[in-house]
Amino acid sequence: MRDAVIVDAVRTPIGKRNGAYADVHPAVLSAAVLEALQERTGFDPVGIDDVVWGCVSQVSEQAGNIGRNAVLAAGWPESVPATSVNRACGSSQQAVSFAAAGVIAGHYDFAVAGGVESMTRVPMGSSAQGAQPVPESVLEHYGVNGFNQGVGAEMIAERWGLSRTRLDEYALRSHELSAKAVDGGAFDSQLVPLAGLDSDEGIRRGGTPEKLATLPTPFKENGVVSAGNASQISDGAGALLLTTSDLARSRGLTPIARIHTSVVAGDDPVIMLTAPIRATELALKKAGLSIDDIGAFEVNEAFAPVPLAWLEETGAKEDRLNPLGGAISVGHPLGGSGAILMTRLANHMRDNGIRYGLQTMCEAGGLANATILELI
Repeated sequence: MRDAVIVDAVRTPIGKRNGAYADVHPAVLSAAVLEALQERTGFDPVGIDDVVWGCVSQVSEQAGNIGRNAVLAAGWPESVPATSVNRACGSSQQAVSFAAAGVIAGHYDFAVAGGVESMTRVPMGSSAQGAQPVPESVLEHYGVNGFNQGVGAEMIAERWGLSRTRLDEYALRSHELSAKAVDGGAFDSQLVPLAGLDSDEGIRRGGTPEKLATLPTPFKENGVVSAGNASQISDGAGALLLTTSDLARSRGLTPIARIHTSVVAGDDPVIMLTAPIRATELALKKAGLSIDDIGAFEVNEAFAPVPLAWLEETGAKEDRLNPLGGAISVGHPLGGSGAILMTRLANHMRDNGIRYGLQTMCEAGGLANATILELI
C-alpha cells in the first residue's frame, strides 16, 4: 500500500509587512523555496508530477495561477505543471493534503506542495475588491451583517472566559519561545535566507504585560483582542517535497515524516475560528490516537483566543502547544502559513525525536484543516 512522506521541508524567514520582502514579487518569493528544495535534495524537477501551491489573495501579482508562475520563476522545466489552492488561511496545509492524496492514489510519484502570501504587495482583502462575497440570504440566515474574524475572536474569548491579561500573557509567551528558538538555532536547518533576511523579522524581545495592555481593541469596545495578541500581517513562503517511502528509498532519499492522517472540518461561520477543535477530534479518531499520543502541536495563532480555547477543549499539555512560538510572534502570511507551520513541525519532530505531531489552522468561513505527521 502506498504512503506519502515528506522528504524535505523548507521555508523563507517570515518578513514583516513593508519589511525585507517589500520589493520581492510573490512568485520570486515562491521560487526561492522551490530552488532551495531542489538544491537540498538533489531531485531533478523534470520528475515532479505536480506543484500544488496555496495562496489566498489570488489577484494582482498573485493572480494567473501563482503556482505555475513560481515554477517558471524558479527556472524549472516548462513540463512541470502546477496549480493554486485557496482554503483561506489553510491553503498550503490543504496543498500538502492534496499532494499527499495524489501520491497515495498513485496519480503522482513526486509532488511539491507549499504556498506563499505577500501581504505587503497584495493586501489582505484585495480579492473581494470592496464586494460582499457572502450572499444576503446567508447573512440573513445567521442574523449578521457580515463575517469578521476579529469579532469571532472576541466571541471565543467571551465564551471561554479568556481575559485580556490571559491573552497578553500568551502573546508574550509566543515571542519568548520564538526568540528562544532563534537563539538556539532551531530554525537554521529549514530557512532559506532571502533579500538579506535570515531569521523571522517580527519577533519582539522584552515585551511587557503593561505595554500590551495599552493597545486598543479594534473589534469590540473594551474588548480583549488587540494587535498585540493577534497574528502579524506578513510575507513568506514554504515548500515540501512528497513521495512514497518506497520511492524515496529507491532514490536514496531519507524522509522526515509520514502524512499519517489528514482531515478537514466545518463549524459556525460567525464565531468562525473554533473548527480546529472539531478537526483535532476528527483527526485523532481517524488516526486511532489520543491527545496524549501527540508530542507537539502547531495550532495557528491567528488570534490568541484560538489556541487557548483549543487547549481547554482538547486537554492537550500546554508545553506541547506551539513550542517554537507562533504567528503572534513571527507572523501569518496567509497562503504560506500552512506550509511554514508544517516545515516547523516536521523539523521539530526530527530534531527532538517526537513520534507524532499535529497541525491545525482556523480558516475563514468556519473551516479548519488538521494533519497528523508520524516521524520516520
